[in-house]
Amino acid sequence: MNAEVNQEQVPNKFCDTLDAIIRSIGHVVMWTNGILIVVIILQVVLRYGFGRGLVVLEELQWHLYALGIMFGASYAQMLDSHIRVDIIHARLSQKWKYRWDLFGTVVLLLPFIIIIFHQSLDFVWESWRVNERSDAPMGLPWRWAIKSVIPITFALLGIATVSRAVRTFLSLRRT
Repeated sequence: MNAEVNQEQVPNKFCDTLDAIIRSIGHVVMWTNGILIVVIILQVVLRYGFGRGLVVLEELQWHLYALGIMFGASYAQMLDSHIRVDIIHARLSQKWKYRWDLFGTVVLLLPFIIIIFHQSLDFVWESWRVNERSDAPMGLPWRWAIKSVIPITFALLGIATVSRAVRTFLSLRRT
């Protein structure tokens, strides 16, 4: 048996289902990057070509950036393409890499996700309660909608993290 078992090679119906959900959402949200490029170009043309930028386009840029980054975190976790501290990881045997990944996931990442998710609920609820909108007169309404992305994306990140932890655990058992 090969000691270099890749986590993606460990079949698991539960993890495959969770990953498919994250992948599908990620593929839809990826299109916000194309929209973001169009909005940036439009804002630049309006501001520098006609001397009149729009506040709504400026705010829309930030909202689109937020969607890409926040949903992208769960997508990166699902693909295991996130940044890791290679100084330690690179020097470990495959078995210890799995152990190190599992430790980081269970002891560091999952508690962080749970705390942010839990703390964001009151933050989002208050935004919904007051029907929060932009402070700018011509800004975007419904600021509560973009704030709602926080618990949604941290829930997705939690799902992707659980899937990754299960795959890591199964890989560890196979080595």
